[in-house]
Amino acid sequence: RVTENAKNSLASLKRENPRLEPTLAIIQAHNDQLIQEANKNFAKEIGLRVIHICLPEGSTKDEIVSEILRLNEDPNVQGLALDLPESLYSSKVLNAVKPEKDVDGLSSVNLGRLVHGDDCLVPPTVCAVMELLGDIGGKKVLLVGMRGAEGAALQSVLQRQGAAVLSCHCKAPQLQSELSHADTVVFGSVKPDDVPVSWIKPGATVIYGAQDLLSEKHNNAQQNSPAAETTVGSLAVAMRMQNMVKNMERWIHSQRHRKWDFHSLKLQPLSPVPSDIEISRAQSPKAVDVLAKEIGLLTDEIEIYGQTKAKVRLSLLERLKDQPDGKYVLVAGITPTPLGEGKSTVTVGLVQALTAHLNINSFACLRQPSQGPTFGVKGGAAGGGYAQVIPMEEFNLHLTGDIHAITAANNLLAAAIDARILHENTQSDKSLYNRLVPVVNGVRGFSAIQLARLRRLGINKTDPGALTEEEISKFVRLDIDPSTITWQRVVDTNDRFLRKITVGQANTEKGFARQAQFDIAVASEIMAILALTTSLQDMKERLGRVVVANDKKGEPVTAEDLGVTGALAVLMKDAIKPTLMQTLEGTPVFVHAGPFANIAHGSSSVLADKIALKLVGEKGFVVTEAGFGADIGMEKFFNIKCRASGLVPSVVVLVATVRALKMHGGGPNVTAGAPLKKEYTEENLQLVADGCCNLQKQIQITQLFGVPVVVALNVFKTDSPAEIDLVCKIAKESGAFDAVPCNHWSAGGRGAIKLAQAVEKAVNQKNSFKYLYSLELPIVEKIRTIAQKVYGAQDIELSPAAQSQVDRYTQQGFGNLPICMAKTHLSLSHQPERKGVPTGFILPISDVRASIGAGFIYPLVGTMSTMPGLPTRSCFYDIDLDPITEEVKGLF
Repeated sequence: RVTENAKNSLASLKRENPRLEPTLAIIQAHNDQLIQEANKNFAKEIGLRVIHICLPEGSTKDEIVSEILRLNEDPNVQGLALDLPESLYSSKVLNAVKPEKDVDGLSSVNLGRLVHGDDCLVPPTVCAVMELLGDIGGKKVLLVGMRGAEGAALQSVLQRQGAAVLSCHCKAPQLQSELSHADTVVFGSVKPDDVPVSWIKPGATVIYGAQDLLSEKHNNAQQNSPAAETTVGSLAVAMRMQNMVKNMERWIHSQRHRKWDFHSLKLQPLSPVPSDIEISRAQSPKAVDVLAKEIGLLTDEIEIYGQTKAKVRLSLLERLKDQPDGKYVLVAGITPTPLGEGKSTVTVGLVQALTAHLNINSFACLRQPSQGPTFGVKGGAAGGGYAQVIPMEEFNLHLTGDIHAITAANNLLAAAIDARILHENTQSDKSLYNRLVPVVNGVRGFSAIQLARLRRLGINKTDPGALTEEEISKFVRLDIDPSTITWQRVVDTNDRFLRKITVGQANTEKGFARQAQFDIAVASEIMAILALTTSLQDMKERLGRVVVANDKKGEPVTAEDLGVTGALAVLMKDAIKPTLMQTLEGTPVFVHAGPFANIAHGSSSVLADKIALKLVGEKGFVVTEAGFGADIGMEKFFNIKCRASGLVPSVVVLVATVRALKMHGGGPNVTAGAPLKKEYTEENLQLVADGCCNLQKQIQITQLFGVPVVVALNVFKTDSPAEIDLVCKIAKESGAFDAVPCNHWSAGGRGAIKLAQAVEKAVNQKNSFKYLYSLELPIVEKIRTIAQKVYGAQDIELSPAAQSQVDRYTQQGFGNLPICMAKTHLSLSHQPERKGVPTGFILPISDVRASIGAGFIYPLVGTMSTMPGLPTRSCFYDIDLDPITEEVKGLF
């Protein structure tokens, strides 16, 4: 009956979860083949998979614990049981088993739950005893030699069923007396020989708790006892399998999304507000594994980096694939001053308000900052004040090394290009072939990526000796035209002197020097690929599609042609996993990818958003950010990122500041590092009113995409109540669903509660999201659509070089890609000094480039640099390290 029930339960689970393969691992350290066979047979009958780990007799506790710890971390094993000699059942061994995998229910955690009457797995031997005893209410039960965890568990269960329970050692002097009064006797193993049958009360039930099946046969064969004797034996093994099925039910339930068991960190904001790094250090973050558990991540879904960071594995997407997505909120902004207007701060403040104050599951998804701005002009990028990601120094410095991985992969591909040109220029076809397809251990064969190249060339041969001379030549010659190379080396530092360099000047390069350049690492196409990819397989395919140059016939040459795709994927295999961190109030944050918004699409990763949307659940919120103003970051988010992800935004939060609006209204220049002029620190309603034209334009741009918009006015202490009221009034009159002043910088999430409530209401508004243009439009028409509808240009003008590239990309089959405009973020036009809402201008397109792996064409508007420079007084002047405490100083 036990077996049949377990079999039916498991069959039902498998019908609901067709790919389920429940696996029980049993560690055995003795030579009892009967128990091993019984485990296998019962498991097979029920439909379970059993792995026996047979350790030699005499194995130590440490050796057993080592095996337990290995199986604890195996995601393919859902249950773990122990068949050991009695001397090895110590608390050290039993408690090494993860409670959630403890099928035998003998760990202290499970026993504690059992004693307290909580829902838990009852040890199989105890289950078997209770099954055999039936109703024992009011009876006297004597436990003889039932020691340790099983004895404690049995005593607890018996007492809960109303039995009067006594426990006695098998050598105790009072044993005879106790046996004569007991209605039921449970021996820990076989009855000792020096205990006569006459000691046992006539008619009493005697049960032997031994699991070894030899003793079961022995005791069942005894017919001369005055008592009813039974051994748990095979029944306990069947109960173990039943426990495994129950464990699978719990495991499946744990895989499903549930309301977060979230505990926020308390904030005590100070006035005046201290520096960002002082605020960050004053808060004690949760251990990242605690945060992960709170938001529903499983132990085997995170890879911990120190105490406060963890990579999240992509397997989570498969586990939660049937979970409805949460609401998708984009934070964009008006055209900013060079100081930035606080989009990251608003993003963090909003999720702190939603999760820590309104008890709504929410996630912030942010980009990883580049070392360029951190040590250059801007400083940190973790938010600010009481709305930031912590620890902020870890956020801003290296994080989990993703940018370094991108740098390594990018530069490997750059090295492969120049090396291939050199080798093709200095070797015959035969020599190239012999080196590209060498004899290894007497065997010559193509690698997988070489076979793929042969197929692309139409050569359907797998034997290296079967290629003709013509086929060999086609295979070994990429014939890269050096003048068409678009792939540059990168470094994550603002280094203006690398904007134009010469490579190949050493004598060993045989005179094949050429002009090249460095870009900043976050401008690498590999960064854009990381941000837009949806899986490891998708990333690998995108990396292979990267076009690095043209050959001498004008055909594109890819990373796949160079044979480097697999190596790039290996370098990026950890970088593809989002990094989990937390805000000052302990709410979760994903930090992943960091493409620039003026020369790339400027959004954090699709994968981070997708994972977060599953974790928050249907009623939760994922708040992500688009770089710079809505004309750049938001437009690219919708037309590029949303196309790659298939996700539909719920609402746009448009960030504005009185400071920036005054600048657009005709206020003096705002310069990083210089004190603000009095126009920005004193009330000036006229400047604010005049500057709201930029806010109105950005609201109109949002409305082009059919998404509701809420304006978040990021309040500074110099803003007057009248200025704040004026901005909110104009924003609502201009079509914003709502406009809310926010004080999260000085008050944390509490200062963004009204914004959170406005966003909650806005997601219920009509959403008619649409893309700005069809991909089937010609490249030039897509550029013109963005220039006229978003920027307000009269028309566009392509340079001859730009037109030539458009023609080439169209001919090569890349005409149906979206557009990623590379343009200044400081104006709606191409001229940074033109503030407000410029009109009537012609947008000059100086060049057009292609990021085929990332999947977009990017036109360069005017003169755009892909390598920033350091200012006269860089941020690094203020950054220092205390050699005693190892604390970072002056980061922001």
